[in-house]
Amino acid sequence: MLKITKTPKCYVGGAFIRSESGRVYEMRSSSGEFIANIPLCSRKDLRNAVEAAAKAGPGWAKRSPYNRAQILYRMAEMLESRADEMAAATSEEETRATIDRIVHYAGWADKYEQVLGSVNPVASSHFNFTVTEPVGIVGLLAPEEAPLLALMSLVLPAIVSGNAVVALASKSAPYPSILLGEMLAVSDLPGGVVNLLTGDRAELIPTFATHEHLRAVAATATGKDATELQQGAAESVKRVILHRPDTDWFSGDLDSPYAIRDFTEAKTVWHPIGA
Repeated sequence: MLKITKTPKCYVGGAFIRSESGRVYEMRSSSGEFIANIPLCSRKDLRNAVEAAAKAGPGWAKRSPYNRAQILYRMAEMLESRADEMAAATSEEETRATIDRIVHYAGWADKYEQVLGSVNPVASSHFNFTVTEPVGIVGLLAPEEAPLLALMSLVLPAIVSGNAVVALASKSAPYPSILLGEMLAVSDLPGGVVNLLTGDRAELIPTFATHEHLRAVAATATGKDATELQQGAAESVKRVILHRPDTDWFSGDLDSPYAIRDFTEAKTVWHPIGA
């Protein structure tokens, strides 16, 4: 029987795409055996993904926290149903940890506001309170290690608070993100909320840093990459969240609701009371 090799595609705007440039790079096994050609996304692919996120973002932000929680739970169900396939691409430990993290953030969807928001005592006849709002579109650059868990650890705190994301997967281990896109396509998550690209980090960092419609960037970066992100972000006025290269992506510290705060803005409301 002739074995049909899957053609990996990126997941953008709810659809599967090849790079507009037509470029690919080879993914090989540890023994050097050819596995697949992976799309080498260009700066234009990144800009197209930002446009897709811009279309999906407002509708996602308007969803109720309870509805976002339901959709995240469904994502966990979809990953669990294909856990064996994903474990073959990463490991069983990483796959289980990712499922657990999705469920964890689903649980925070309708609770983080109570942690991050506040009622503020003021010396006037006003009821004053602070609530959070999503920043908008978030750019994410996943590290090379823990290609599924690290990617989702960056994605989850951004989307649970109503943001849309454009994420660049691990270049050396892109296959988990390909499978993740296939699962998201048949989940309840609206197309365009999560957009997954593959390609060369050095080529795309300048666009991630300077694109004016990206309101935040999270990445594992040091040295030249970190400097380039911070300098570009200063020009386009966006926040940068940098993770250490030695981050333990399995650590329970990454389940903190305060990770959600990195992708929100505080809105304070003054409401008059009394006569």
